[in-house]
Amino acid sequence: MSDPQQLLSDSALTAFRLNGQFLAVAEALAAPAGLTATRWQVLGAVLSEPLSVSDIAREMGITRQSVQRTADLLAEQGLVTFRDNPAHRRAKLVEVTDAGLSAVRLINPGHRDMARRLSELIDETTWATALSGLQELSEALQKLDRL
Repeated sequence: MSDPQQLLSDSALTAFRLNGQFLAVAEALAAPAGLTATRWQVLGAVLSEPLSVSDIAREMGITRQSVQRTADLLAEQGLVTFRDNPAHRRAKLVEVTDAGLSAVRLINPGHRDMARRLSELIDETTWATALSGLQELSEALQKLDRL
């Protein structure tokens, strides 16, 4: 039987290492579009629908202040715009622009190639199982945070 304290430590260290690896990959993938990993992350959050800064922060697990700074920079680049939020007068919605969609399209070929290359190194079932485990772990940590 595994020691829960050791599992927690090993899980955290692995997640930290993965985070660094994913950030390095994201920086390389975002570069052709003139974006950073953080700007791509925030831009990606609003591709399907406009969201408030707080919603993006909650979804991405980053601070609201960081999202606001990044959204402001994306707006300066013309990649997002702020629009009125019918649910909250002061909390504007961040909405992707056509230029933002074009930037993401520049990232897609490299993103697709990275996914293909990774799928050659790890079995799809193993990858899906790992993802499911990470999602379950994230949900459990979120529940603990509410206690």
